[in-house]
Amino acid sequence: MSLLAENPDLIRIGNCSGFYGDRFSAVREMLEGGQLDVLTGDYLAELTMLILARDKMKDPSTGYAKTFVRQMEDSLGLALDKGVQIVVNAGGVNPAGLAVRLREVAEKLGLDAKIAHVEGDDITSRADELGLGSPLAANAYLGAWGIVECLNAGADVVVTGRVTDASVIVGPAAAHFGWDRSDYDQIAGAMVAGHIIECSAQATGGNYSLFTEVDLNRPGFPIAEIRRDGSSVITKHEGTGGAVTVDTVNSQLMYEIQGARYAGPDATARIDSIELRQDAKDRVLVSDVVGEAPPPQLKVSLNSLGGFRNEMEFVLTGLNIEEKAELVQRQLESWLTVRPATLDWTLARLDRPNAETQEQASALLRCVVRDRDPKKVGRGFTSVAIELALASYPGFHPTSPPGDGAPYGVFTAGYVDATLVPHIAVLPDGTRVDVKPAADTRVLADVPAPELPEPLLASEFREIPLGTLALARSGDKGGNANIGVWVRTDDEWRWLVHALTTDELRRLLPEAASLPITRTVLPRLRAVNFIIEGLLGEGVAYNARFDPQAKGLAEWLRSRHIEIPVALLNEENTR
Repeated sequence: MSLLAENPDLIRIGNCSGFYGDRFSAVREMLEGGQLDVLTGDYLAELTMLILARDKMKDPSTGYAKTFVRQMEDSLGLALDKGVQIVVNAGGVNPAGLAVRLREVAEKLGLDAKIAHVEGDDITSRADELGLGSPLAANAYLGAWGIVECLNAGADVVVTGRVTDASVIVGPAAAHFGWDRSDYDQIAGAMVAGHIIECSAQATGGNYSLFTEVDLNRPGFPIAEIRRDGSSVITKHEGTGGAVTVDTVNSQLMYEIQGARYAGPDATARIDSIELRQDAKDRVLVSDVVGEAPPPQLKVSLNSLGGFRNEMEFVLTGLNIEEKAELVQRQLESWLTVRPATLDWTLARLDRPNAETQEQASALLRCVVRDRDPKKVGRGFTSVAIELALASYPGFHPTSPPGDGAPYGVFTAGYVDATLVPHIAVLPDGTRVDVKPAADTRVLADVPAPELPEPLLASEFREIPLGTLALARSGDKGGNANIGVWVRTDDEWRWLVHALTTDELRRLLPEAASLPITRTVLPRLRAVNFIIEGLLGEGVAYNARFDPQAKGLAEWLRSRHIEIPVALLNEENTR
C-alpha cells in the first residue's frame, strides 16, 4: 500500500535501474520487498543514447529500452495493485513510441493503466541551426516539471526521454509536496537524493572500495525517503543484501560530479553544503543541502559517428618483452600498404619474472587503429597483422583472428539556451502541456576555495598505498574522468587535503601527468574531487584507454604509494 496518504510529509522513492542492462528482476524485487510510493529507473548512459539512436534509424518504432517493456509485462499489474507510480527515462530517443507500446501491454494484460510521457528533448533536426553541428542524435537534458504535470494528471506510469538522471526522483517529490519552482533548497535536496540512488546498487555497496566489509552476494536497490524540507534518508528494503552507510552513500555522491556545484535544469545543488549522518542501520540522513537557481542553458547530449576502429592484440611471453614489442610495431607499421589515420599502441606489462605459469610470463601489446574510411581499418589491417605470424618475434600469437572494423561513436556535451528547447508533458488523455523553462537563472561560477584546516604535524611516515586510509570512486563525463577521494576522521582529513594535491595526483597517475586537472575541496565530506580533462579521448565509445569509462581509475589511485603519517596508522589498517 502507498504511504502517501499516511504521511503527507514524506515520499518513499525506490530505484530499480542504473543503466540499460541492470538487474532485470529488480522491478519485481522492489515492488515485493516492501512499501514504496514511487519506483524509478535510470536507463540512459551516454553510450546508451547512441545505441538507441542507431536502433531508431533502423526501425523508427524503436529507440527505447526494450527490457523495460518486458519488465512491465511482468510487473505492471503488481505496481497498480500496490498503488506504486512508475517514473523512468526508458523512453530513450522515442518516449512517445514507448508510451504506445506500454498501452499495448496494458491492454493485453487487461489493465487500466494511465500512461503519460515527456518529450521535447530531441533537438536533432535543429542541431545545426542551434550551433551544435550535425550529430547523429542531439538530446537536451530536461528537468522534472514535465514529470510533475504527468503525475498531477493521475499518471500511473511516466516515461521520458533524456532528462537528467535525478529528474525522475525530483519530479515525484515536487509533485507530492507541491513545491514551487523557486524552492531551490528543497529541489536541490531531492536532486542530491536522486543522484545518490540513480545508479542503483552503487549506493548499497556496489563498486565500493571497502567491498570486503559488505555482503554483495545480491545487494538490494536503494530507496530515498524524501521529506518536505528536501532532506532525505537513504535506505533499502529490510532483508536485502548490501549496506547503506555514510561511506557507501558518499561513494555514490562522489560519482561523476564536476565540482562544488551540481547543476540541473531545475536547480543547482551545492555539493559542498551536504551533511551525511548514519541515522540507524542501513539508514543515512542527507541534510543541509543548499540550492541555487539553475543555469540559463541546458546541457545537450551530442552523439556522432566518429569513424571506424579495429584492433589487434599480441601476446608477448618471457624475456625481452620491450624488444619484442618494438619489433612487431615496426614490422606492422612498415608492412601496411594503406595507413589508417591513427595507430595507438599500448603495452601492458602483466608479466612477472620467473613465472610459474605461461600466462603470468606474458604481456599484452595492443594496436588500435581508427579512420573515417572503414577500408583502412578493415581486413587490410588485421590480415597484415596475421601475416607476421611466422616472421616476427619468438612465441608470436594474437588473441583474435582477423576481422572487419566497426563504427564507433563520439559523445560531446553541448549547451543551448533553455528557452529554445521545448518541454512537453503528454498526459494520459493525450493533452499536451508546454512546460516553461526556469524564470530565474544563475550563471555557473567557481565556488571560492574553502579555508583549509591546519596540516597534521607528523615526524614519521610510511610509504604505503593511499587506499590504506582513503576511499575513492571514479567515473566518466564524455572525455573527462573524475576521481573523488575521501577519508573518515578529522585527523585523516588534515593530512589528505594537504597531501593529495594536483601535483601529487600527477605523480601518482602518470597517464594524467600532461592533462589539465582541476581539484575541488569538499570539507564537509572530508573529500577532494579531481577532474582530469581528456583522459578518455572522445568518450566511452572511442575506447581511448584500457578502462574507457574510468571505472577502475580510483582503485588504481588507491593502490599507489604515498607517504602517510605513522600516527594515522593502526593494526587494522596496516594488515
